[in-house]
Amino acid sequence: MLLLVRGSLLLLLLLLCCRTAHCVYKIPLKIFSPGSFSSSSAGLQLQAPKPNQTAPRSALSLASDQSGAVNFLDMVNNLKGDSGRGYYMEMVIGTPGQTLNILVDTGSSNFAVAAAPHPYIATYFNRAQSSTYQTSGRSVSVRYTQGNWEGELGTDLITIPHGPNGTITINIAAILTSDDFFLPGINWQGILGAGPDPSVEPFFNSLVLQTGIPDVFSLQMCGAGLSISTASEPAGGSLIMGGAEPTLYQGSVWYTPILQEWYYQVEVLKLEVADQNLSLDCKEYNTDKAIVDSGTTLLRLPVKVFNAVVEAISQMSLVQDFSSGFFAGTKLACWVKGESPWRFFPKISIYLRGTNSSQSFRLTVFPQLYIQPVTDLDGTLNCFRFGISSSTNGLVIGATVMEGFYVVFDRAQKRVGFAVSSCAEMNGVPVAEIAGPFPADGACIGTFPLQEPLLWIIAYSLMGVCALVLLILLILLVVPCRCRYPDAEITDQSSLVRHRIK
Repeated sequence: MLLLVRGSLLLLLLLLCCRTAHCVYKIPLKIFSPGSFSSSSAGLQLQAPKPNQTAPRSALSLASDQSGAVNFLDMVNNLKGDSGRGYYMEMVIGTPGQTLNILVDTGSSNFAVAAAPHPYIATYFNRAQSSTYQTSGRSVSVRYTQGNWEGELGTDLITIPHGPNGTITINIAAILTSDDFFLPGINWQGILGAGPDPSVEPFFNSLVLQTGIPDVFSLQMCGAGLSISTASEPAGGSLIMGGAEPTLYQGSVWYTPILQEWYYQVEVLKLEVADQNLSLDCKEYNTDKAIVDSGTTLLRLPVKVFNAVVEAISQMSLVQDFSSGFFAGTKLACWVKGESPWRFFPKISIYLRGTNSSQSFRLTVFPQLYIQPVTDLDGTLNCFRFGISSSTNGLVIGATVMEGFYVVFDRAQKRVGFAVSSCAEMNGVPVAEIAGPFPADGACIGTFPLQEPLLWIIAYSLMGVCALVLLILLILLVVPCRCRYPDAEITDQSSLVRHRIK
C-alpha cells in the first residue's frame, strides 16, 4: 500500500516537474559592429493555412457588440509598454480602488499582482486596505527555470478604466515573495493571463460571464521599430475586450483554428525566407506545439527550424561575414546613426492553416520587425538585436510577429484571427502583410506527449484512488488518526514575459 501511495506521489511530482515552462534565460550581451569598435557588456534578458476564407469587416458579426453594451473606441490606446518589457494596462483593484499597471499575456492564465513591497516596483496591492478582498486560504506557486513567485489565492473586485463598464469579481493571485519576476525598469505590477485554465476560473472567463460581452478579445501592439532604451514615450497599443475594432486593422481578418485551449495553439504549415521554402517537414514547426503568445518578446522557433532560418538569412543577407553572435543573441549589430540596416535582410513568411482545412494563409514580416533597435552607442551608432531565438518547447509567435498584425482571439468559435495592423508601418512603409488563400497539405501535427490537462486528470485520478484505498484501510484497522493536510497548492509553470530587456 505504501508503495502504491509513494508511486502515485512520485508520478504527480514528475508531472509537475515536466509541465511545459516558458523560461527566462539570461545571457551576456556585447556590442558588435562592422567596424573596429570596442565591446561593452550589458544585460539582455531573452524572454517567444490554405487560408481560411477571408472575412470582410461587415461579416465580423461576433467582433462587434451590436447591443451597444461595449464601446470599443473607449479601449483604443489603453495599452502602454514596448516589445522588450511587454504591454500593460491600467486596472483598479479592491475597495477603495488601488490603481496598478497589469501586463497582458496570452501565454498564461493567472491574474497575479504584487501584494508586498519590492525594490523594482513603485506600488503594490495592499490586501489589508481592501474591504472586499477575500482570501481562499490556498497557496499559489509559479516557478520558472530562472525566477519564481509565491503567494495566496483570493478574490476581489476590479474595474477597468478603459474597458467594459462595470465592476467584476475575479480570482487574484497575491504575490508575496518573488525572485527574478519583477525586473529593473518595468512599469507594471501584475500580470493578466488571458489564456484558459482548467482549475481556476481565469480573468477573461469571469469578465465574459459577469458583463455579458462576447467571448472575444483582440490585441494591437505598436512598438515595432521603436528603440527599447531610447524611446521618450512608451509605445501604445489596444486590448479590445468583447470584439474587434475595425479602425485598428486594414483589409480582412484571416482565421486559423485553435487546436488546444490550454494555450492558443495553432498549426504552422511552413516557413519561407525571401519567398524560399525552408523545405522542412511541417511537423518540425509544430514540435511540440505552436502558440500565439503576447507575453513572449521574440519569434521563437524549434532548434532545427531556427538553424534553417539563420542559414537562409545568412545566405541571403547583404551583410558579409555577419557575426554568429548576433543570431545567437549574444551580440548587437551597430550601424552609423541614421543608416538603416533593414535593407540588408530578407522578409520572413509563416503559413497557417485556415478554418477551411484545405486552405492556408501567409503572414509576412519585414526586417523592420525582426531586426530590432535596442540602444545607441555614444550618439554615433544605432544598435540592433535579432528578434528571433531558438526554443526547446515549441514555436512561439510572440511580439516580433504580433506587432505587425491585429490579432483576434475568438474564444467562442475557437479560432485566432490576423489582419494587418494599422500601426504596422515605419515612415509610411508597411512592415507586415497578409495574403491567401493558398492550398494546404496534410496534417502537420505529429503524435506528441499527452496534453497537460489530460496529465492532470490522470494524476488526480491516481491520487484519488490511493486516498480512497488508504481511507478504507484506516477504517478497517480502526486506527484513530487525525491527519492534517497542507493547503492545496496551485502551480502554474507557464511564464509571463519571456526574453525581456533587463
